[in-house]
Order: sequence, then structure tokens, then C-alpha cells
Amino acid sequence: MAKKAAPKPRLRLCAAAWTMTNYPSAKRQWSADTKVRKAKEAGFEGFSAGAQEEIVKACRKYGMELVGGVDAGKVSDAKPKMKAFADAGATHVNVQLCDHDTPTEKALPVAHAVMQAGDQFGIKPAIEWHRDTCTETPEKGLALAKAYEKKYGTKLRTNFDHSHPAIIKQVRPADFAKRLIYRPDLLRMGDLMHLRTFTGSHCQTPITNGRGKLDGDFVTWRDNFCRPLLESWLKGARRGRELWAVVELGPQGSGYALECFPDVWQDACVAREEIAKIWTRLLRKYK
Repeated sequence: MAKKAAPKPRLRLCAAAWTMTNYPSAKRQWSADTKVRKAKEAGFEGFSAGAQEEIVKACRKYGMELVGGVDAGKVSDAKPKMKAFADAGATHVNVQLCDHDTPTEKALPVAHAVMQAGDQFGIKPAIEWHRDTCTETPEKGLALAKAYEKKYGTKLRTNFDHSHPAIIKQVRPADFAKRLIYRPDLLRMGDLMHLRTFTGSHCQTPITNGRGKLDGDFVTWRDNFCRPLLESWLKGARRGRELWAVVELGPQGSGYALECFPDVWQDACVAREEIAKIWTRLLRKYK
């Protein structure tokens, strides 16, 4: 009997607890249980959050994968923080490493401690490219990855949030993919990424116009960046692999969503649908 082929790679889109901060209002914010349930009902398969007891309980209740998020500023942070997510049942953990003024040589052992703790507890932490961390610019992120591989003989698991380097480099739509898909080898070895709409000057843009139509900047990001990004990851993906992607939209008051933006949670749900459509079309060409 012929052996059954493994399934094609799968994209698992995650909601961010951050998006639902003080939602639908600060005075009547949804409970953790409601937030996870609403994310499940909207079609998300994971929930990006900390390892708080109420979040963990809700994820287990609704069959949602917890995708962790935490900062790590020193070597001693690694074990307890990674253990907390392992105990919570998470596999993937986004790690914001050190501070904006931490030199690469000082961040290096912290990154290594995080990865060692991940191995110890059977989870997969990934170092995020993010402002106000030691990877706040592409140059710093690439320097850390290069130094890590040189010293430890293995590549650093990385979570790219391309909206940060996009505004630092002030890239234009035609160059989004060319300028921002750094180190395809690191991109393709990763299992976690953040997807946030951006322009060359804004780290987050609306998904819709608030009246049922897609925002023009979202369409530009979708076609000039999101599609080629996912296509690049798929080029290195074996059958059976999974990519966990967080629709990373900041809420009102965070500095990401401006007061003039439409409902950010509803926008996140629309973004999930649009990104899923891209993936479906790309899979038709996958062999």
C-alpha cells in the first residue's frame, strides 16, 4: 500500500489579547473567557497572550492554542519565564529581548539562555525584531543572528515583525518585499511571525474604512508584502509544517491604533479572513 503523503503546510492565524485591551470599552471590558471565545468564534486558532491563569483556563476550555509573549532582559529570566509557558501548554513563545541600548555581546548570552530553556522545557521561543529591544533595527537584529550562529553553531529562532524595520527604513510599496524579507533562511526555519499592516511611515494602518470596504493601505500591504512573505516561507516548508501567525493589531491608546481608526478588533477579524484567502491561493501552487 502506498504511503499517504503528509498534508500541505498549514497557516494557523492567532488573535492577540493586546488587540482587545479595554474592549469594547474600558468600563465594560470583556473577560478573558469572553475574549478567547470571541477569537474562537471569529475563526482564529490561537490566542497570543501571557501565561495568566485566566487566559490559560480559557484557552483550554475553547480548544485554542496559547501563543506566548514575554520579555527577557537577563539570563536569569529565561528558565522561569519559559517554564511558565510550558506549564501553560504553549509551544511557541514570542520573546522581546533586552533593551534598545543593550549591546549585541551582552544580549547574546540572554538569547542563548532563552533557547536553552526552550529546549529544556520542550517549547519553541523566538526572538522578536521589535523597537525598544536589542533588535530594534535591522542591523542590530542581523548582528545578533550572525553572532549567535558564530558562537553557538546554530541559527537563532527569530520572529519577524516587519512593521518595525519598515518604518525605520521608510520603505515604499514596490520595495516592501525586496527590502524587508531579511535572511530568508531564518524566516523559513521559523514557526512564528507577526502580521501587522504598515506603510513606510506608519507601524499600523486600518484594515477597513469602517464602512465595510478594505482600506487602500491594507490592500497595498496585502499585495506587496503579505503575499510575497507567505510565499517565501512556503518555498522552504516541508509537508506537515505549521506556521503560527499573530494578527498583531494594537488597540486604541497604545500608540498603534489612532483615534480615527475603525474598530480595531473587527478590523483584526477582517484581516484574518484576507490573510487566510492569500494562503489558500498560495497552497494551490504548492507541491
